[in-house]
Amino acid sequence: MKIVCQNKKARHEYFLDEFFEAGLVLLGAEVKSLREGRANLLDSYARVKREEVFLHNMHINPYPFAHHMEMDPMRTRKLLLNKREIKRLIGKTEQRGYSLIPTKVYFTRGKAKVEIALAKGKKNYDKRRVLKEKELKRDMDQARKQGDY
Repeated sequence: MKIVCQNKKARHEYFLDEFFEAGLVLLGAEVKSLREGRANLLDSYARVKREEVFLHNMHINPYPFAHHMEMDPMRTRKLLLNKREIKRLIGKTEQRGYSLIPTKVYFTRGKAKVEIALAKGKKNYDKRRVLKEKELKRDMDQARKQGDY
């Protein structure tokens, strides 16, 4: 599995509940750009529309050697999921506060895949609490390491 790009900010901004692996409908030059790692997931999201899932605001830089077609780097791309997964996502996203956030793009067996997560937004006090816990854990590990000498 070759990871192309990750949305590291998603774990800070959201509580990630469930993860789904989805195929990605791409054009030829977009696949070449992805293989070079020219993609960005910041500010991207997925949305269910008429029992289909679409990825919005994912930026894929144009492939420099593809002169035969002009592509919009921010175009909406279709995600490929099973019907029962889409129905589950429809039910969950209709609940208040849930959204679909892509967490990483990668290649498996030559095919481009996107990992999307069912996410609920964090409040500012949740973010501060998580940072404080992380800092306390780091301090405890350092104290434990110094005590071993």
